[in-house]
Amino acid sequence: MPANTSGPPAKKKGRRARLLVIVVVLLLVSGIGYGSYWTVSTVRASFPQTTGTLQLKGLAGPVRVDRDAQGIPQIYADSTADLFRAQGYVQAQDRFYEMDVRRHFTAGRLSEMFGSSDVDNDAFIRTLGMRQVAQQEWDTQLSAETKANVRAYTDGVNAYLSGHHGAALSMEYTALDLSNGYKPEPWTPVDSVSWLKAMAWDLRGNMQDEIDRALMTSRLSTAQIEQLYPAYPYDRNQPIVDGGTVAGGGKDFVPQGGTSTASAPGTNSASGQLSALAKTVDNMPALLGPTGNGIGSNAWVVSGKYTTTGKPLLANDPHLAPQLPSVWYQMGLHCRTVSASCPYDVTGYTFAGMPGVVIGHNQNIAWGLTNMGADTTDLYLEKVTGNSYLFDGKQVPFTTRQETIKVAGGGSRTITVRVANNGMPVISDVSDEMANVGQEAPVTDPAPDRRGGYAVALRWSALTPGKTMDAVFAVDKAADFDQFRAAAADFSAPAQNLVYADTKGHIGYQATGQIPVRAKGFDGRWPAPGWDSRAQWTGWVPRTALPYEEDPKRGYIVTANQAVAAKDYPYEITDDWGYGTRSQRINDLIQSKLTGGGKISMDDMQSMQMDNSSEIAKLLVPYLLKINVTDPYVRQAQQLLEGWDFSQSSDSAAAAYFNAVWRNTLKLAFGNKMPKELRPKGQCLWVTPVNDSGQANNLGSGQHLVNECGQRDPSQAQPDGGDRWFEVVREVLPNADSPWWTSTTKGEPAHNRDELLAQAMKDARFELTAKLGKNIDTWSWGRLHKMELRNQTLGSGDNPALVKWLLNRGPWQLSGGEAAVDASGWNAAGGFDVVWVPSMRMIVNLDDFDRSRWINLTGASGHAYSAHYTDQTNMWVNGQLLQWSYTGGAVDKGTKDKLTLTP
Repeated sequence: MPANTSGPPAKKKGRRARLLVIVVVLLLVSGIGYGSYWTVSTVRASFPQTTGTLQLKGLAGPVRVDRDAQGIPQIYADSTADLFRAQGYVQAQDRFYEMDVRRHFTAGRLSEMFGSSDVDNDAFIRTLGMRQVAQQEWDTQLSAETKANVRAYTDGVNAYLSGHHGAALSMEYTALDLSNGYKPEPWTPVDSVSWLKAMAWDLRGNMQDEIDRALMTSRLSTAQIEQLYPAYPYDRNQPIVDGGTVAGGGKDFVPQGGTSTASAPGTNSASGQLSALAKTVDNMPALLGPTGNGIGSNAWVVSGKYTTTGKPLLANDPHLAPQLPSVWYQMGLHCRTVSASCPYDVTGYTFAGMPGVVIGHNQNIAWGLTNMGADTTDLYLEKVTGNSYLFDGKQVPFTTRQETIKVAGGGSRTITVRVANNGMPVISDVSDEMANVGQEAPVTDPAPDRRGGYAVALRWSALTPGKTMDAVFAVDKAADFDQFRAAAADFSAPAQNLVYADTKGHIGYQATGQIPVRAKGFDGRWPAPGWDSRAQWTGWVPRTALPYEEDPKRGYIVTANQAVAAKDYPYEITDDWGYGTRSQRINDLIQSKLTGGGKISMDDMQSMQMDNSSEIAKLLVPYLLKINVTDPYVRQAQQLLEGWDFSQSSDSAAAAYFNAVWRNTLKLAFGNKMPKELRPKGQCLWVTPVNDSGQANNLGSGQHLVNECGQRDPSQAQPDGGDRWFEVVREVLPNADSPWWTSTTKGEPAHNRDELLAQAMKDARFELTAKLGKNIDTWSWGRLHKMELRNQTLGSGDNPALVKWLLNRGPWQLSGGEAAVDASGWNAAGGFDVVWVPSMRMIVNLDDFDRSRWINLTGASGHAYSAHYTDQTNMWVNGQLLQWSYTGGAVDKGTKDKLTLTP
């Protein structure tokens, strides 16, 4: 192992001193305390100029920036270079602090902004080498046109930075400057390209499942593990593409369904080491949101044959972490005269820090995205001797590089990054805690035992340079389905599902991404032996063989993270799909509208996006109502489920009680059977409090469920309540005596299904009494299920409460729920708070673009006291959408502020 030269972490005393400075500064600049003119001016200094005239160096001609009542910009220019230069300037006006944080994350440089607390995160990112790969893409992969666009965007950002410093950029910079002297550097093109790597990391697929399955082997049999990862229910939840439309050959690639020799290894003592890896991955800040089953997005498109407009309607709502500002930035990019030299007339959602539009429509086509969930990561166990690793019987030296991490308020830390074959970084070198990862890993080892254990390396498709940035610009100007598919072919990472519609009435779907092919016998579900060349990836699924569809006979396409194609599709994409609960609900809603010759309207599309029906409740409630409950207090709660329509509106008491029952059912049936490495410390289970006689206390005592270890921090492998667990429970429900239904809690063990469900109902009654009060008439789902919007850096973690109060907003009480179409997700292992949401919603009307609708989670601005910080949030919570103007006349009518940028 290389010497660890990172040194001890900085003392908390120093960090708290810097945080105190931040508190004082933020209080001052927000006008709290003295309320002086200086403080008010400091806050307003960062607000963008949105009217009048500004000079922007490098422009060839005037550019107009029109903003509507929500501050959403529409940019009009005469050349491509001017268009993207203005985009960079405008995004920096509203969101530069967010942009700055993102580029520091992808470069592994957060410690330069925030100090020693981010050293471990930076070390992990440096080990992955996101920034190096982005640089390779810029140097070797991207087209001249793309580079010109990104350079123009970069010039626009830097033009803004040249005239704005400190508080004039954002009030956070005042705090960072005074606390550690931080000042932002100029923007670079690779800063923009790197953001795609952060997207790919957060949407990487089944890496966590791979770790969790390996750790489960210490306590569960292979058969039991397979029960917890059921096969996709193709007979019930239809895939995106019925038959799997595929072009091209592929005889050299292993077909799905072929005999696999991969199997779960036996129980071993690797749990502690692999759990350290799991913890490191879990602690990585996810800029888009947490990973896991149930997380994803909805997108669907309906042919004009079945719509009231006579043209297609397309809806999309990606599910990501609630954060402030929203990950999305709305804008329009318009060439005044569309031509070969200036081909863009596009509007939609993009990422601050990245040019172009990621999701939206142009004058001819519209498109949306959902995460495919393709398995693009594999863990490889490496037999290490000194600074070499075993490969096909020979010792091969690691490729190494030194990385120096600069730390605000402290000394620099240097790490050694080791890279194995195929560019695989050794991620077990990241920190002291992970130095022994893989000591005895769960993998069949045909070679002699290794007392030194294994190192753990990562193969990830996003570490292979690609052309995703090319794809963004090509999609933005595509005019038909053929051009759209050609553009999508360059979309390398993350692997995505793209839905399509055009003004001529066509609809379509295209799978995208760089997806590995594994050798026969290795399916990507378990860590693989790095010393055996037969375990290496053998190639990529040909782009021509990725599933697509154009104008299917059924007249609509639904993609919501379910399986992509039928079981006979000839390539292995993943075995860890989302299980299709949301997608099938959308399919059912569409079919119900079309029954009897019905048509689907814009309002119908909007109401579908807000559908909050609980599919697991439909399955479980009939069993719960058959339980003979004798305790009058629990019976009172049980009665809430009688006649309930399974909707999870924020004012529903039945939804509150059912979800509490579901949470406790999962804990009792599965949570306490997980290996200790996959549980929160101390096996945190809610148990019924008992008195000295060993009898359960009643509700009248004022007591409530006790958390045995006093912690609420869930492990990824704890039952999160997603639709994988819907399928697990569906399989065992008919068997009342399944071993999964046994549970031992203080006082009342369960021996079968009905006893466990009875205990879950009782525990849920105690839990909600503690949280919502004894009177069930006051209960509501929204009081449990709350969303808080947090500033992505200073508004979270152990930062002072005053800082959070200044920068954060909320909470809001939400409808919706886990695996509902209105996917306000929550993790049953951790509580009821909202952890992912529809981060935006849009509906595109291909008959009249000006009748399209959209909404963002927060607002256009990243400035905490701007009128546009969260001005869309209340509308978003209530399911409302804004008019989405596109044509010049409609934009003019809605414009509130006009700014002219001049050379």
